[in-house]
Amino acid sequence: MNDKIKVQTVGIIMNGVTGRMGTNQHLMRSIVEIIKQGGVKIGEDQVMLPDPILVGRNPVKLEERSKLSGIEKWTIDLDEVLSDPHYTIYFDAQTTDRRAAVLKKAIKAGKQIYCEKPTANTAREAYEIYQLARDAGVKHGVVHDKLWLPGFLKLKQLIDDGYFGEILSIRGEFGYWVFEGDRISSQRPSWNYRKEDGGGIILDMFPHWSYVLENLFGRIEAVSCIGATHIKKRWDELGKPYTCTAEDAAYATFKLESGVIAQFNSDWVTRVRRDDLLTVHIDGTEGSAVAGLRKCWIQPYNSTPKPVWNPDIESPIDFLDSWTTVQNHEAYDNAFKVQWELFLKHVVTDIPFPYDLLSGARGVQLAEKGLASWQNQAWEDVPELKG
Repeated sequence: MNDKIKVQTVGIIMNGVTGRMGTNQHLMRSIVEIIKQGGVKIGEDQVMLPDPILVGRNPVKLEERSKLSGIEKWTIDLDEVLSDPHYTIYFDAQTTDRRAAVLKKAIKAGKQIYCEKPTANTAREAYEIYQLARDAGVKHGVVHDKLWLPGFLKLKQLIDDGYFGEILSIRGEFGYWVFEGDRISSQRPSWNYRKEDGGGIILDMFPHWSYVLENLFGRIEAVSCIGATHIKKRWDELGKPYTCTAEDAAYATFKLESGVIAQFNSDWVTRVRRDDLLTVHIDGTEGSAVAGLRKCWIQPYNSTPKPVWNPDIESPIDFLDSWTTVQNHEAYDNAFKVQWELFLKHVVTDIPFPYDLLSGARGVQLAEKGLASWQNQAWEDVPELKG
């Protein structure tokens, strides 16, 4: 590294990165890659270099992740590292039921907070955590990874360019088949299907739909939702059967403040026959678009076919032919890594970071209102949470 470059190290407590997403997205594809590239540039002659320590409850897994990542420091003593002034950032990717209590401890210890969502099991506690961080004067952020996926970046550019004209409606399809665990091993942890352990697709996915809709299309003011536990019995990581107590599918309609209607299906029991595991379809007066994780397809007004309903013959129109792919005009980095870099810049500069614990609380609130709608079989208003 150039001798003229000043390197500012920042100690990061990484709690819960022994799980699949914590290891892959946050540890290996974000922090390790940021270290490899020499840190994050925070000025003309200054970079910030992460100095992480891995924290968890299982020393065997921690040692494995240490060898995998090349990060030598790890510990099972969270209280010790929380008391160490070298570590100024606390990151949490634990299971949902453990997160809130530790976030409160980290805030009390004066740490800057960055964490996965949902930030708590209830909206009340999620908002309380935001208030604690605000009152303590610590900087804070919540992972909003889907905003930096290539498909959604292209979609955001279309919106900013006015491509759609007036946006009329939004339809989101998320999900795939998660195997039960008996004949074929499951690709999701068993706690996801136990309500008592913080499981359920509504609490898992509605915080995502909250920040996606809020940042791309506007605030959600009401929700109608029905959930279902379609598969009643699964097998855990040890091959033992258990009863599913949490929903594995949710079918929701969101009314936005602008009057736009958004419908989202969230499903762990569907077999995919669409362009991607997640697609968002937007219809507007001047054109439509479908965004996947990496690609985005458009059909402008003048390229829209004019079908005539006739079920007695094969359709003369190939409806996929009139869609074109939005080109890649830049190289896209890992979405989790991009947001990590933004948060690290936020910690040491005045660069704003709107994806905070208040936004996280709004996500938990939406999940809570979705569950209430299901229980009450009625629309639920979503009051605006303010700082």
